[in-house]
Amino acid sequence: MNEKLALNDDILMKIEKPARYIGNEVNAVVKDRDSIDVRFCMCFPDVYEIGMSHLGIQILYDMFNRYDDVWCERVYSPWLDLDKIMREKKIPLFALESQEPVKNFDFLGITLQYEMCYTNVLQVLDLSGIPLLAKDRTEEDPIVIGGGPCSYNPEPIAEFFDLFYIGEGETAYRQLLDVYKEVKEKGGSRQEFLLRAAREVPGMYVPSLYEVSYKEDGTIASFVPTREGVPAKITKEIVMDLDHAPYPEKPVVPFIRATQDRVVLEIQRGCIRGCRFCQAGQLYRPVREKSLETLKHYATTMLESTGQEEISLSSLSSSDYSHLEELVDFLMTTCQEKKVNISLPSLRIDAFSLDVMGKVQDVKKSSLTFAPEAGSQRLRNVINKGLTEEVILKGAGLAFEGGWSRVKLYFMLGLPFETEEDIRGIAELSNKIAALYYEVVPKEKRNGPVQIVSSTSFFIPKPFTPFQWAPMCTKEQFLDKAALTKQAVREQLNQKRIKYNWHEADVSVLEGVFARGDRKVADVILKAYEKGCIYDAWGEYFKYQTWVDCFQECNVDMDFYTTRTRSDEEIFPWDFLDCGVN
Repeated sequence: MNEKLALNDDILMKIEKPARYIGNEVNAVVKDRDSIDVRFCMCFPDVYEIGMSHLGIQILYDMFNRYDDVWCERVYSPWLDLDKIMREKKIPLFALESQEPVKNFDFLGITLQYEMCYTNVLQVLDLSGIPLLAKDRTEEDPIVIGGGPCSYNPEPIAEFFDLFYIGEGETAYRQLLDVYKEVKEKGGSRQEFLLRAAREVPGMYVPSLYEVSYKEDGTIASFVPTREGVPAKITKEIVMDLDHAPYPEKPVVPFIRATQDRVVLEIQRGCIRGCRFCQAGQLYRPVREKSLETLKHYATTMLESTGQEEISLSSLSSSDYSHLEELVDFLMTTCQEKKVNISLPSLRIDAFSLDVMGKVQDVKKSSLTFAPEAGSQRLRNVINKGLTEEVILKGAGLAFEGGWSRVKLYFMLGLPFETEEDIRGIAELSNKIAALYYEVVPKEKRNGPVQIVSSTSFFIPKPFTPFQWAPMCTKEQFLDKAALTKQAVREQLNQKRIKYNWHEADVSVLEGVFARGDRKVADVILKAYEKGCIYDAWGEYFKYQTWVDCFQECNVDMDFYTTRTRSDEEIFPWDFLDCGVN
């Protein structure tokens, strides 16, 4: 237990949810700092409840702490109330376990899960007293390393990081830490470590060792290493044997309710589907499964070590796991004895899945989720979403017969080659599903009226997907499409049973800039942070106009990254990375 908390009682009493900052949770790891060589601070640049729900950090935290010579601790973005106090009272940002300043660590590892957390990365560096730009850091500062899905185009934030780890963290970290220890023992410099990391450790990208030049039109002319032995192309790291890869048997249990407050059982990585808009489907290839025996072991151990009351299966498409039936049977037996709930996200809606869901959840309370993604069959074929209207309606019909009366539908607006007919198709499909309920469920068996919630998000072309060349809609085009969808829903017979929601267009536009941006975007992110932009992923704190002003002040054109069609020959900011998919 910590003798001393970094925040005194006076401050803890003033802020919302002080339990975010005191550490000492069940299964948190505390080591004797004199017996270790490397201190690693793992950061999720968002509030504690969201960061604690992230499986990747739990895996790496567990793996690092199994090493005798390493102590890995955690830090999250302080919420705005504490952020203000820390700046006023000059309290440095601290890690949860030791309550010591992050600046004293050897490494600060930041996971980049979504583009809208970029200003929070700067908040974490700033509150830690670490220079925001990598070029300004000295031997006194930690090595700042980034990883996660957004590191597949690290360029918009490259200037803030010393190093990026490209790919899955279980493979090369031990080698990286050993190189660090060697350089440190010999009294070598940070530059020496970074150069050796880039040359010797697979999957490492050190932005300062590469030079970008641009053409007149703003596109990239060349992207080359500046030192001998530094690879021109970096291949992502990948774990092929998931059964023997590290996985936490004792995950840390949060003190307060996290967004995903449950034990998470990762059943497989990768997805066989190949939807053309989906970045995760491309990045996490190939599909790798865990064996049934391994999963039974982890499920039992984790439920015992945490006391959690829910277990969730994690994968991009759970229905594709080959032993799903046996696994669910095992969990149902185990979990019923312990009164534990089972949560099964990302299932395809078919007879088997519905049967399973009917057994594990209270049908009356829950809603089913389908993701047709597009309103017409033609457009579903364009995006390679292997789902026909027939399959969707059959699944919905089975669900209604099984007692469900609430359905959520997810679509995208602004997909390449979309027509007005495709957009109207969203309302038409929603209406067909609503009408089906009254056809297949006799009056006396109806569990109230049917409820259809149709949501649209706006399409953002992501690196490494077949749509990475495609232009993206403007904010106005997106809003016109949402208005058309809303109008089309109103024209349907069952309009009262359909609720329509859409995502904010301005956030999508900015996300599009960050997703395909280059190093020029860093100036804008820095300026926006200096003007108070933070927690951009939270609608109520997102300041779109401030961002637009910052792009203008930095003379960076947003449309250049979003609405422009790219040629086949263009060099993309992420072309120096190889994610294994051509």
